[in-house]
Amino acid sequence: MNIYIVAIVIYILALIAVSYWASKKVKGGSDFMVGGRKFNSWLIFATLIGGNIGAGSTIGICGLAYKNGISAVWWMIMSGLGSVVLAYIVGPKIWELSTKYNLMTCGDFLDKRFSKQFKGVFSSMMFIGTLALFAAQLMGVSYILNAVAGVPKTTGVIIGAIVVVIYFSLGGLVSSAYVGILKLVVVLSGFIIAVPFALANVGGFSGMHTMVAANLGSVVATDKYFSFFGLGATIIIGYLFMLTPSFFVSPGLIGIVYGAKDKAAIRKGTMMNALVQFTFAFIPAIIGMSAFAMFPDLKTADLALPTAMVKMMPVGISAIALAAVFAAEISTADTVLYMLNGSFTNDIYKTFFNPNLSDDGMLKMSRGVTLVSGVAGVILALFLPNIISALTIFYTLMSVSLTAPLLFGIFSTRPSAAAASVSAITGVAVTLIITYGFPKFKLFGILNAQTTGMIVSIIFMVIMIYAFPAKAFKEGKKEVELEVVNQ
Repeated sequence: MNIYIVAIVIYILALIAVSYWASKKVKGGSDFMVGGRKFNSWLIFATLIGGNIGAGSTIGICGLAYKNGISAVWWMIMSGLGSVVLAYIVGPKIWELSTKYNLMTCGDFLDKRFSKQFKGVFSSMMFIGTLALFAAQLMGVSYILNAVAGVPKTTGVIIGAIVVVIYFSLGGLVSSAYVGILKLVVVLSGFIIAVPFALANVGGFSGMHTMVAANLGSVVATDKYFSFFGLGATIIIGYLFMLTPSFFVSPGLIGIVYGAKDKAAIRKGTMMNALVQFTFAFIPAIIGMSAFAMFPDLKTADLALPTAMVKMMPVGISAIALAAVFAAEISTADTVLYMLNGSFTNDIYKTFFNPNLSDDGMLKMSRGVTLVSGVAGVILALFLPNIISALTIFYTLMSVSLTAPLLFGIFSTRPSAAAASVSAITGVAVTLIITYGFPKFKLFGILNAQTTGMIVSIIFMVIMIYAFPAKAFKEGKKEVELEVVNQ
């Protein structure tokens, strides 16, 4: 009997059992979407870490380190910086708005602050981008199943989709919270155990250096591989502009913040999540570098993590470690399904097609959207080349289009719906034009397309809020003024 499959099956059964138990706490759409706004700091922490340690921060970083060395840690470090901003700046402010106006999603904020039309356009775009994020998690599951049992990619993707759709549809955000606690224990214990065994196989850091140098055959390439700045300034700055904003404007993470019982829970829970992100960044990177030292000719870098765990560790230890990776991919996928639900059920369907949708109706619709999203994610996962490519689609779309409207919208009364639209559209347009029309162009000789698009988006927002500031408007005979938390 394959011990790896046994370990994964046990974890799957535990997921479903926890979700079934959590489903008893879900009485309607509000519980499904925002957990009844009852989460303490530990549930906020568990839910956030469940969403933030997934395919990108495990298989993705490991693959990045396999190819580029220790500088792969910047992916997670920049993500952690975004969590710090969410903890102390964005999170408490937008939570106050969510409780005041009973906001269920990030799209609800955009509707309240700007316009229904801006909410619709953004939510439609994010639904597409989030499908790419979901596909990345399913690809991560398929790589694990392929490494431990030779399961083909298509079959592995389908298995991952079935599991996550079943357990998320039971309890929504409540399931994510309690599964996050289970995941935290499994993932951290699994990875902490894995690192010493990976290093032991290559003779520690000195042995790793010797083996990598032999594989690369160049002193310059080896020095770059072991440099924290080996990725280069363009990529590291690009991560700053792509990932840091993504972790404080992400609709999924903001939705989790909405579920908090108070601001203190947000600050403490989100900051604990950030500290884990900073620390965890080095774990998959070290495993990826060890895998390159031992197996420099893997077919794809995304196989580095499962290969290392199967071939560089005792069977019992590797079974625990692989269950941890599986936990990371599956548990992040539920957060992604939460985002897809919010984008479609609340921000598109209820807003534009059925404004009178009841709480029970929202619950039923959310479960239907979960099923459809699972099918769409499977299809997309079969076409995208690797996990980092899938994640880049999502993070780029989100950070470029949402950062300026969300930040300026929370902290200033001046931005109008027009300013938000112009900012988002120009930022995305510049990013796409440079990426596909002028791929070698770098602003100031160092900034990539996404970073340039972000800067352009912010510049246009500033221009618009001073040239065409928002004004009070009339709704019937009632004077309505734009409201922000810090007024």
